[in-house]
Amino acid sequence: MKWFYRIFSIFMALLFAFPLVWMLVVSVKKEGMKITSVVDWFTPPYSLAVYQEIITETKLIQWSWNSFFIAVCVTLLTLMIAAMAGFVMSKVPFRYRTFMFFFILAGLLIPGEATLIPLYQVAKDMGILNSYMGLVFPVLASPFAIIVLKSFFDGIPNDLLESVQMDGGGVWRIFVNIMLPLTRPALVSIAILTFIGSWNNFLWPFLSVTDDNLFTLPMGIPTLMNQYTEDYVKPMVINTVASLPIMVLFLIFERQIIKGVSLSGIKG
Repeated sequence: MKWFYRIFSIFMALLFAFPLVWMLVVSVKKEGMKITSVVDWFTPPYSLAVYQEIITETKLIQWSWNSFFIAVCVTLLTLMIAAMAGFVMSKVPFRYRTFMFFFILAGLLIPGEATLIPLYQVAKDMGILNSYMGLVFPVLASPFAIIVLKSFFDGIPNDLLESVQMDGGGVWRIFVNIMLPLTRPALVSIAILTFIGSWNNFLWPFLSVTDDNLFTLPMGIPTLMNQYTEDYVKPMVINTVASLPIMVLFLIFERQIIKGVSLSGIKG
């Protein structure tokens, strides 16, 4: 049966890779080419002129940088906040700790759309709309990340922490030198999911930004796609340029992404 699973896996891989190959091939076709059959998509002539036009005459590169910069900032800050909160909830005794845990857990029950209006009002009162701060700070709260990291911190024996304290180590040393290295798989998982979520985020940037210099890819691409509806080449070039950064990151961190998705329990 191994040969059957191997053939089936290869077939499924080719099936899922075909749209990407088609996108790349169509993106290097000449604009306005007449297409009468499937074979015409993959036959010469080829040209990179549309790439030059899109890169030089649109703000797609700027939007790609915005998406990448915002995703990195959101990921790092979310990890920092969630790790410290999870550590305190797990290993630092304080009053109402159980109440605080269920309070954070209740945050998972509230749809993000339900918080958009108060979140927008707070961002407006703080004067951070139409800024990178307005795109980063309001999306940092992650009850999911806190709960996951707390669960990992709970699995670390207290005897290990007590031995460090007997050697003169403080809370910060325990957190940085002991807890964070031992929870690296969870941190990687949260980082991957947070980065992907921020990269694909459309609704909050759509509400908080009107300056096209601050657009992210999910916001900017539809404005370009509306201009080029009569030809396949330009939309494919736009999607290729927008997809390349995340495709490269996937190839580099493939194993970590697979482990992260498996660890999170997310299927599909």
